[in-house]
Amino acid sequence: MAKSFLKHRHPLQISSAVADLLDHPEGARARQLVYGELVVPLDEMRDHVLAKAERDGYVGYIPRRDLSEAVEATHRVIGLATHLYREPDFKSPDVMSLSFGSYLNVTGDQGRFYQTHTGHFVPKQHVARASLKFDDPAAVAELFLGTPYLWGGNSRLGLDCSGLVQAACLACGIACPGDSGDQARDVGFALDPGTPLRRSDLIFWEGHVAMMVNDTLMIHANAHHMATVFEPLAEAAERIEAAGDGAIKTRRRPVLAKSRRVRASV
Repeated sequence: MAKSFLKHRHPLQISSAVADLLDHPEGARARQLVYGELVVPLDEMRDHVLAKAERDGYVGYIPRRDLSEAVEATHRVIGLATHLYREPDFKSPDVMSLSFGSYLNVTGDQGRFYQTHTGHFVPKQHVARASLKFDDPAAVAELFLGTPYLWGGNSRLGLDCSGLVQAACLACGIACPGDSGDQARDVGFALDPGTPLRRSDLIFWEGHVAMMVNDTLMIHANAHHMATVFEPLAEAAERIEAAGDGAIKTRRRPVLAKSRRVRASV
């Protein structure tokens, strides 16, 4: 019989590289969670646990095989991806590929590698203290340039428009929901018409969001290109409206919290 995760209502963590958060057991992917992210169990059945994601309150069903008891997160992956190795040697077998934003519990130091609580090893260059935040949302978004589009995706394996924006904002300590409709209401503050755009501003259409790289160029994960790409705002707005998806609805400016920060490398 499977172990109950509800007995003490303790937080759980994602123990696979990427886990789907489903709209119902064996259902469609609503969002994804990456290794080490925390969830609160709400209900369970034989193969799935109904849980709430700590990062944004998103609720869905997660396969039981993707969950384990939570441990303290000491470090976070800050490169687009990294590997966990069996030994502190880049020639040793890798046991898991981790996406940007994955959390780790570091227990030791072995030269160019950190040892994790699972007994595996991660290159030091790819991680930073979990408490550190990035200082530029657009730079985080640029890390994902070329990543395939994936509806409901939240990892370097694939993401959608709101997944890209959420990854960029959360990495900078900016509270951000998982869906573009909620982001258009809750992230930062709305810009008055005519306000000049600047880097990291958000542009919203019905069901779509993009982030500005400068005052004319944006980055977004989109199904037209099936990838995360740069695109001039004027061209994207014309294309999206011509396709029948309407004009720009709103623009918002994320606000950075004051904390110790690290720059993204692209």
